[in-house]
Amino acid sequence: MKLHDLMRSLHTDNGSKIVLVVSDGLGGLPVEPGGPTELEAASTPNLDALAAANVCGLSIPVLPGITPGSGPGHLALFGYDPLEFLIGRGLLEALGVDLEVGPGDVAIRGNFCTVNEEGLITDRRAGRIPTETCARLVDKLRQIRLDGVEIILRPVREYRFAMILRGEGLEDGVGDTDPQGTGVAPLAPRARDAASERTAQLAAEFIRQAAELLRDESPANMLTLRGFAKRPPMPSFAELYGLRALALAVYPMYRGLARLVGMTVAGDVSNLAEQVAALRANWSSYDFFFLHFKYTDSTGEDGKFPEKVKRIEELDAAIPEIVALKPDVLIVTGDHSTPCAWRSHSWHPVPVLLASRVARPDRAQRFSESECLAGGLGQFEAKYLMSLALAHAGRLQKFGA
Repeated sequence: MKLHDLMRSLHTDNGSKIVLVVSDGLGGLPVEPGGPTELEAASTPNLDALAAANVCGLSIPVLPGITPGSGPGHLALFGYDPLEFLIGRGLLEALGVDLEVGPGDVAIRGNFCTVNEEGLITDRRAGRIPTETCARLVDKLRQIRLDGVEIILRPVREYRFAMILRGEGLEDGVGDTDPQGTGVAPLAPRARDAASERTAQLAAEFIRQAAELLRDESPANMLTLRGFAKRPPMPSFAELYGLRALALAVYPMYRGLARLVGMTVAGDVSNLAEQVAALRANWSSYDFFFLHFKYTDSTGEDGKFPEKVKRIEELDAAIPEIVALKPDVLIVTGDHSTPCAWRSHSWHPVPVLLASRVARPDRAQRFSESECLAGGLGQFEAKYLMSLALAHAGRLQKFGA
């Protein structure tokens, strides 16, 4: 029996409430030998108090040694095996800005970037241009025409935009054009199979026309395309767990992840204070709440150790307001590690804190990598977090006679 079949057969409704707080890229590393990680350097009295009274552990987002993207990392936290449900970034971006993605559509994430006179990338994110500039540039791209397909474009945030190709005979087996580095030219879109050749050709023509339209712009004078994806069939959160789920996320991609699994997405939240306020306002209407905190990831990717520490402390300061709602289960974790020393996602296991009236206290006294290593949850694959959450909330019946 597969995990999802087991969850369908065992879940029950007892009115309990579960809150999952995901501090994106939470895990870290020391920047010098013997030094603290970002989490260890932060002052986190509220998380530490919860850790001391409850149970901790470390989660493995995919498999040992495998560095996850944000999509696989979150899907695992939601209980979906990231090796079974392979979701392209383009689909998540499109869903995150409320685009409808049909069964034959190919969704793509676009990044504005900067290239020099030789056509080599000097900034993969075009200086993180303002979202207002992105919207203007996306409007400019709407002049592009491709034979036999409809192009749907929408700005996302800063340098990112979402794109949908809608037409007959489109498949998503196309490689990214972002080379993931500077000093090199954007890659050509390459089909990985014969069925995707038409999509690759259309993407190449889109890029050609875009390069002409953006030529005189600065700093966003070029673009790359990533995450070509169709929408796969997958069971909903409500079907698997019997939960009415609400997502409280600022960034579109994470709103898209929530929509993908059938969560309701709260609108008009732009910071942590507004997310917590929306949590409080919707407390009586939902059973499960996913609250996403982005900034521990972005500061990690920028290598800004002190700023990541401050962001962790910002999250800690919000914990008492969440605890005051008296959730039956409160989980604080991350979707992956983003150490400042690494300036990127990494494979390192992620700290997990699970607070519940029936949690078995362990020896962890602080919420940190080293303390969680000795925690009672041990090291486990993140796809099992939801079964732990449901069990601690009293939402799983006994298995077998």
